[in-house]
Amino acid sequence: MHTLGHIGGALLVYTPVASVLSAAGEPELGAVGLVIAAGVSMLPDIDEQLPIDHRGPTHTIWFVLAISVISAAVGWLIGSQIGTPGALSVLFGTAVALSLLSHLFEDSLTPMGIRPFEPLWEFDHSFGIVLAANRRANVALFGAGIVAVGVWYTATL
Repeated sequence: MHTLGHIGGALLVYTPVASVLSAAGEPELGAVGLVIAAGVSMLPDIDEQLPIDHRGPTHTIWFVLAISVISAAVGWLIGSQIGTPGALSVLFGTAVALSLLSHLFEDSLTPMGIRPFEPLWEFDHSFGIVLAANRRANVALFGAGIVAVGVWYTATL
């Protein structure tokens, strides 16, 4: 998928968490998580700027785990400054993990697919449903994410 699709997918998968946070009286944390999820949604495609294969190491479960742990640590450090290290650690780690997992899932919808367990397992995964450049698919996914956020926002008011 492309940028719009990945942002929409990240919003779509994180919105239920934002809803739980809002129901628990923490809508601001829900909003922060949505921003984080959208903000890191394209991170696996940093491989296009690096001398490594596209959909290689940055499109694996190991990359998701590493970046999520680093994000949780950043959340802990920021939270320590404002008195909520545990909450921000979980928030950052969860938002990043869900966003990056959605990226992997969306790329597995394409014929090129991904190798999520490389180098331990050379399993190629592809649903082969839609081309990454399919404008309708990307716009539809983005629209679904925006609708989900709109529903969350309306329910949170």
